[in-house]
Amino acid sequence: MAIMWASLVIVFFFALMSRYFSTSGGMGPTTIQPNKVLAGVVALSLVVVSGLRNSIGDTYLYMHGYEVNDFSLEAVLKGKDIGFNLLQMVLKQITDDPQLLLFITAFVTNVLIVAVLYKYARLFEISMFVYITSGAFIVSMNGLRQYMAAAIIFAATKYLLEGRWKAYLIVVLFASVFHQSALIMIPIYFIVRRKAWTSTTIGLLLGAVLFVMGYNFLWDVLFDVIADTQYGYYEDFQEGGANVIRLLVTIAPIFIAFMGREKLRAIFPGGDIVVNLSLIGAVLMIIATQNWIFARLAIYFNVYQLLLIGWIIKLFREKDQKFVYIVMISLYLFYYFYENVIILDLKYDSDYISWPF
Repeated sequence: MAIMWASLVIVFFFALMSRYFSTSGGMGPTTIQPNKVLAGVVALSLVVVSGLRNSIGDTYLYMHGYEVNDFSLEAVLKGKDIGFNLLQMVLKQITDDPQLLLFITAFVTNVLIVAVLYKYARLFEISMFVYITSGAFIVSMNGLRQYMAAAIIFAATKYLLEGRWKAYLIVVLFASVFHQSALIMIPIYFIVRRKAWTSTTIGLLLGAVLFVMGYNFLWDVLFDVIADTQYGYYEDFQEGGANVIRLLVTIAPIFIAFMGREKLRAIFPGGDIVVNLSLIGAVLMIIATQNWIFARLAIYFNVYQLLLIGWIIKLFREKDQKFVYIVMISLYLFYYFYENVIILDLKYDSDYISWPF
């Protein structure tokens, strides 16, 4: 865990310095452009820590599968998620060491996430700090295939905000060859491109509550529909529900965005879209209190909450922003310690880096 704490310090420090040494004239909705070199150090730190691990979540299963599975062209074309297997087939021509697979997926995932937050988050360092302390960075090392697909779609934020649905569709289809569940983002595009906090918002929240109330019945109906698909085996998935504290951590930024919704619209064009995506993620987390499997779908939406968090401090009065900044860092730091030290007792292992260095 010492490596993870060191990574948090490095990422936050260089992200903060990146904004401190920023220039005017941002590329996105922000009015500043953080320092590219320092932002690059942020991305490099995340890639190194994630790419050189050999533990956390299902990392071992990916490593083992890389070593023992048949990645001939015939086997790849017959399998599911062809893109990910093609990637493994290519990498196997270079080396049988699965560390390369972990490093490449870590590189793609983290560079894309940092690039989008660099361009669109008002407080770049806060978004990066929460990326780690909210547990998103750790999740990216657990469900690496799905998180890479989510990062690829996240990279299409420009198309989403500008309403370029054809370009967005192409990116989603490309992401789906790495994890088929990415296809859910196609209909989502047409749902979220509207004003936030309307009747649609109320409908989503009511739908989540009704699902929780009728969970047992709706669970059976859902798996009657997908029983013959590659996801049918999840019917016997019994990993328990999402932690209520985790749910509160997810909901809190959205509540703040609701309270400051008019100011958010004024300072962040396209903010309503990001709020809608974050809200869907929160709805999925509400449902996930009944079964954790729904939290996996939330991966596609929680990356947008990282973007939203980069703006919410600016919704407060200017004289209160420093206080809110400190409080937010303190609360997320406490949550990070609570979840990963007290609850999970997370262990980070690597054949290449250790503490002390």
